[in-house]
Amino acid sequence: MEGRDLLDRLDTLARVSERPDMLVRRFLTEEHRRASDLVGGWMRQAGMDVRIDAIGNVVGRYEADRPGVPCLMLGSHLDTVVDAGRYDGMLGVVTAIACVGELAAGGRRMPFAIEVVGFADEEGTRFGATLLGSRAVAGTFDPAALARTDADGISMAEALGRFGLDPAAIGAAARRPDELLAYVELHIEQGPVLERLGLPAGCVTAISGATRFRVEVEGEAGHAGTVPMAGRRDAVAAAAECILAVESHCRERAGLVGTVGIVETIAGAANVVPGAAHFSIDLRAAADDDRTAACERLLAQFARIAARRRVAIRPEKTHEGSSAPMAPWLMAQIEAALMAAGVSPHRLPSGAGHDGMAMIAIADIGMIFTRCAGGVSHNPAESITAADAALGARILLGFIENFQPRQSS
Repeated sequence: MEGRDLLDRLDTLARVSERPDMLVRRFLTEEHRRASDLVGGWMRQAGMDVRIDAIGNVVGRYEADRPGVPCLMLGSHLDTVVDAGRYDGMLGVVTAIACVGELAAGGRRMPFAIEVVGFADEEGTRFGATLLGSRAVAGTFDPAALARTDADGISMAEALGRFGLDPAAIGAAARRPDELLAYVELHIEQGPVLERLGLPAGCVTAISGATRFRVEVEGEAGHAGTVPMAGRRDAVAAAAECILAVESHCRERAGLVGTVGIVETIAGAANVVPGAAHFSIDLRAAADDDRTAACERLLAQFARIAARRRVAIRPEKTHEGSSAPMAPWLMAQIEAALMAAGVSPHRLPSGAGHDGMAMIAIADIGMIFTRCAGGVSHNPAESITAADAALGARILLGFIENFQPRQSS
C-alpha cells in the first residue's frame, strides 16, 4: 500500500465539505451522503459488500472463508468538527479499506469476516450529542437525542427523515456481541508523544474518561475606585485562583489533564469589581479512580477558596464519561504487529474520545496510533507523512493477517 495513495484518497474526501474555505462535514447533511457514497465506492473496489445502516453509518463487509462467522470490525468516523483537519477519523476508515483491498487483490479470505465502518457521527458537531453512529451500533443510542435540534432548528428526527432514514428504526443498526470478535481502530495520535519519542506508531492503553463542570462564582459587585482591596469579594479573582488550582493540580499528577476552556464575567465593566463569573472545567485521565479523586480534591480546594474570599462557588457537573480500557489480548497482538513492522512498541493513553468508547459495550476494543506533526489535530494544520501512512497500513494489515480471536475460558 502506497502512502501517497492513502493521502490522495484523504485529500479527495476532504474536498467533500459544506464550506469551500474550510473542512466541515456534519451528520445527515448532503456532504455526509456524498462522503458515504465515495467511501462506499472504495469499499466495493476493495471487494466488500456495502450498505448504509439505520443511523447512516456506511458499512463494508468482506466475507470469511466460510459463511456465518463473526467479524473483526475496523473503522472510525467520517464526520468532522468545524474547520477540521483531514486525517482525524478518516485515516482509520481509508486505511482499513486499503488493508481489505490488499487481501482481496491476493484472493485471500480470513477465517473471520472483516467489517469496515465509517461512523456517521462521532464529533457531535451538528446536534451536540457525540458518538451517535457507534452508540447505535452498540445498542446504546438514547432515543431522547432525536429531539435535539441543530442551529437551524431542525431536529435529529427530522434530519434522519430528510436523509431517507426512519428514526423509529435506529434500533436495527444495533449489533449483537456474538457478531463481533473485536473492534480495532487506527487513528492519528492527536498529541505530540510519539513525535517526541521519534516513533511513527504506538499501542493505545485506554481512552481517557472525562468529567466536566460549569462553575459559578458569586461575589459582590462594587465601585473599582471606592471598595478597599481588603474588603473585596471579587468573583473573577476567586475564579482565577480556582483556574490556577486546576492547572497546578493536573501538572503535579502524571496522566491527569485539566482544561478551563470558557471563562466569562457576568455584566462586567472596566470600573466595577466583578460580582459574578463562571468558567468550565474538563478533567481527563485514563484511570477513572484518578479522575474521580482529582475532582474531589479540586472541589474541596474550591470550597476553601470560597471561604477565604467570602464568595460562593457552585460547581455543577455537566458530563461524566468513563474511561475505555483496551483489551490486553488485543494490545499484545497490536504490539506484535508493531514489532513485525520494525517499530519499537510504546504504550500510551488517548486523551481524546473515540468510537471505541461506545463500542466497548459490545466488544473488546484495541487502538493503533500513528504519529501526527506537532500533535496538532482538530485543525486544518493536521498533518501526517506518506511514509507514516504507509507504515500504519502495514501495521494494521499485519495485525489482521495474524489476528487470533480471544479464546473462551
